[in-house]
Amino acid sequence: MAVPKKKISKSRRDMRRSHLALKSPDSIPWCPNCGDAKLPHHMCSNCGMYNGKQILRDKRPQS
Repeated sequence: MAVPKKKISKSRRDMRRSHLALKSPDSIPWCPNCGDAKLPHHMCSNCGMYNGKQILRDKRPQS
């Protein structure tokens, strides 16, 4: 069974886990076209826009 040779400090352990923290709601990117939340560097799944260009046809109901 693998056993660590040295103790990992709390600082090193926490630096390793730094990317696991929950993101604040302010850091979630919003689509400038429809205002829906979207993943960064991805097209909007609601309206199909990416980087100011229409990639897919708009799925929203027309009114």
